[in-house]
Amino acid sequence: MPTRSGLRRALAALTATTLAALVAGVPSAAADARGRADIRKEQRWVFDALNIERAWRSGKGAGVTVALLDTRVQASVKELKGKITEGPDLSGFFYGDLPSPVGEHGTQMASLIAGSGRDGALSGVAPDAHILSIPIAVERGDTSMLPGSAADAEFARAVRHAVSHNAAVIVVPSGRYGAQRIGAEAVAYALARGVPVVASVGDDGASEASKENGTSYWRFPAGYSGVIGVAAVDRDGKPAEFSSDNLSVLVAAPGVDVPAASSRGGRTTVSSTDAAAALVGGVVALIKARHPTLRPELVAQALASSTRHRPEAGYDDRVGFGVVDAAAALERAAQLAGYQAGLPVEEGHRFGGGSAAPEPSRPGPDPFRMWAYGIGVAFGLAAFAGGVLVLVRRSERG
Repeated sequence: MPTRSGLRRALAALTATTLAALVAGVPSAAADARGRADIRKEQRWVFDALNIERAWRSGKGAGVTVALLDTRVQASVKELKGKITEGPDLSGFFYGDLPSPVGEHGTQMASLIAGSGRDGALSGVAPDAHILSIPIAVERGDTSMLPGSAADAEFARAVRHAVSHNAAVIVVPSGRYGAQRIGAEAVAYALARGVPVVASVGDDGASEASKENGTSYWRFPAGYSGVIGVAAVDRDGKPAEFSSDNLSVLVAAPGVDVPAASSRGGRTTVSSTDAAAALVGGVVALIKARHPTLRPELVAQALASSTRHRPEAGYDDRVGFGVVDAAAALERAAQLAGYQAGLPVEEGHRFGGGSAAPEPSRPGPDPFRMWAYGIGVAFGLAAFAGGVLVLVRRSERG
């Protein structure tokens, strides 16, 4: 049995160890707090531009799955741990049984949509949302997309897979030039089933062709009817020089030096309309979390009718109807959701009095027309028979 002095020594040693651990943990906790503060400071202008933190009072996208059609996502980065479901690899990358390589671009876009914001990680616009990653492209080197991605057949298959696997939103940061029927039909398929499609309009605003023509070539799927096409603005809300300008632009969002997660760990910045589209995809996820049955056309209306920095004319082809305001879009979505609800009307309480309209007559033949047709047929047969008889008699006389 231990002596009293031995117990005192053991207690003193335990106390010293505990205090040492606590003291050692203070700088670490302080460093983590500083790291989180630095990250929030980096993202502050983006969240302020989109009015995100006010929108979060209504929720952060819990229960919503966002289908991301891009390169394969690095699911192990801290922003995306436990948030990624991998769909079929439709990138066209074939090397034995290996999947396509992890892409920097897809990882960046996923973090902008649904980064968790936990443990010093960047936060996405909808941090409680889930990502369904469907690779439809691969990268050359670190950042440049292969020409022609996403190919139309792969894009169409990816859209249909997303819809059939309960995606509430489809985000397509990259695209291609030239409209194809198979792509348009896939978009129509998604919209008809209540799934909004968000896409970037392209980064050709500074190209020689755009300057010469006064407009940029359309990129698809942003150019398909019903798609929410997104342009990019800078910190001051002005159109980014590189952002494409054409009538596929519906709204705009921050797209210059936007902080994002890197597939190699840590953080990077992105300047593109792709980043702007990912951010707007996150806003749409917030809307769908609150109003899951809101039709895609009403989601687009909620975004377009509640913007900031609205052009003087109401619309222009650089920023569309203006910069997305997430909180105002949620309020507008709530109004539109109320408008689309129908109220049942009890029998006997319908508008107007008097007798009810008569039942419509059953479809069938018209008696008058049948008689006229019969008489005509009989007359024709009689004339034919008479003609035959005349010819027979003439032949007999001959």
